[in-house]
Amino acid sequence: MTRQKIQIKKIDNTAARQVTFSKRRRGLFKKAHELSTLCDAEIALLVFSNAGKLFEYSSTSTRQVIERRNLQSERIDRLDPISTLELQLQSSTCAMLGKEIAEKTKELRQLRGEELQGLDLEELKHLEKLLEGGLNRVTQTKDELFFKEISILKRKEVELMEENQQLKEKMGNSPHVVQPTVAQQGLGQPSECNGHAWRSYSSDISLRLGLPYPN
Repeated sequence: MTRQKIQIKKIDNTAARQVTFSKRRRGLFKKAHELSTLCDAEIALLVFSNAGKLFEYSSTSTRQVIERRNLQSERIDRLDPISTLELQLQSSTCAMLGKEIAEKTKELRQLRGEELQGLDLEELKHLEKLLEGGLNRVTQTKDELFFKEISILKRKEVELMEENQQLKEKMGNSPHVVQPTVAQQGLGQPSECNGHAWRSYSSDISLRLGLPYPN
């Protein structure tokens, strides 16, 4: 048989109340000792029975813990009321931001297809619309980028064609350069012994090409 849950209210029977007080007190002190040992916490417990008897437990010294508690209260009382209000506002703002971050994180996970088990049909339809809208925006942005790159390439193509046309026009307007014949390429500079032959040959070439007579 399972144990029935005890209703938390004052026990009318005096003997039963004393027994329960003794058991619960020992259990409370045991939990305090475990908390102090496991977590290195400084703990002091003061319990007065209905008869006025004092029971206490302290991990170090009850008086030391009480003095520390009083010092902490004095520090809080010395705080500027405005500073206290600012701390409260900051705490409230942090709590709101933490809640908003948790909601946005959950929404992002759902957009990735995670944590969908607790959603109903309407919520799933809303999530589907969000995904479709996001996909359409991504596709539109991608198409705009493609068209932009195509426009840049076309503009570069036009510029290259114009540069090519300008180069052709420059080459067409440049004067005709006569290439030297094989005989000219094979001749070296005239020496003093054959200077007369060289001048005669040069004059003959000049007459053929219509150039001025060389000196």
